[in-house]
Order: sequence, then structure tokens, then C-alpha cells
Amino acid sequence: MANLITIIRFPMLFIYLGILYYGNQNLLYWNVPFIIFIFLLDSLDGWVARKRGESSLLGSVLDIATDRTLEYVLWVVFSHLGLIPVIVPLIVLLRGTTVDAVRSVGMKSGLSAFDQIQSPWSRFLVSSRFMRATYGVAKAVAAGTLSLVWALQVDGSPWFQAFHTAGLVFTWLSVFLCVIRGLPVLIEGFNSLSGQRTSS
Repeated sequence: MANLITIIRFPMLFIYLGILYYGNQNLLYWNVPFIIFIFLLDSLDGWVARKRGESSLLGSVLDIATDRTLEYVLWVVFSHLGLIPVIVPLIVLLRGTTVDAVRSVGMKSGLSAFDQIQSPWSRFLVSSRFMRATYGVAKAVAAGTLSLVWALQVDGSPWFQAFHTAGLVFTWLSVFLCVIRGLPVLIEGFNSLSGQRTSS
């Protein structure tokens, strides 16, 4: 059930994108709660997995793959629409690819992404529910606000600039959280790989 909830976000994302590019004015406004709902499903799949005892390495990989797809596609699309600077998707893509490359080594040993983190401070930044929720909320608010900004811009609303500023604030907060949550993975991962090379 948890994996199904995770996977269903893929078609929902492309419905959202279709509305974003080709929807009429009413649909553009409905897209705002829709993208927030897609983000909320990320919390739901984790809750269902814990309640039903369905936590698994496969579930962890699917969750990360879906999260990455959602993030990458949205940041690239928002940049394409001129709502955010192109540096945003570039930073997120660079962080994501390097972190996932390091994590892939641990996954070969059967360790989920969060089980690979050792130090308490790193575990707090990367895998604590507080930090994961904070990052998730920041991304959801940024995506929802930018979706609203696009609808307001198409509508010619005078509220466009105020909400655009708010959207940029949450965008850069998301980028900041993205980077600081990735650094511990890179630091511990490279230290671990260096130690393995030395001992071999």
C-alpha cells in the first residue's frame, strides 16, 4: 500500500504539469492545492509504511526516486517559466546526484539511505522527522506559492509581485535545507569510502 501511494505521485505530477502549461484560469488556481496534496502524499506513504510494517529497502529507494523526480521536474519547470533563477535547479541537481551516488554504495550493502548516517548531529539533519518535515513543508509551500504566482501572472493580477517574492523566499529556504541535509551524507560517505580504500 505504501509503495502504491509513492508511485501514484508520478502520474499526478504529470497531470499537474499538463494543467500548468495548458490549463485554463480556473484549473491553474486548482493546481495550487493539487501540488500541495502531491507533497502531502510523501508524508502519508511513510506513515502507512510504519503503521502496516511495510518499511523496506525497496520502499526507501522508491521514496527517494519519487522525491527526486518531483523536486527536479518542478524546479526545472519553474525555472523554465521564469519564476525562479536557473541556479536553483542546478544546485538541487548537483546536490541530488552527488548524494545519491554516495548513497548507492551503502545500498549495495543493504543499508537504506537513512541507516547509512552515523553521527547524532548528521542523523538529526538528514533523517529526523523534524528536519524531513521542515524540508517537506518548505518545498510544498514554495511549489504551492509558485503555482499561485503563475496563475496570478496569467490572470494579470496585481498580487503577482507580492506572492512572487514570497515564493522566492520559500524557494531559497528549500535550497538551503536541501544543501545542509546533503552535506552530512557527502562528508560521512566520502570518509567511509576513503577508509575502505586505505584498509584495502
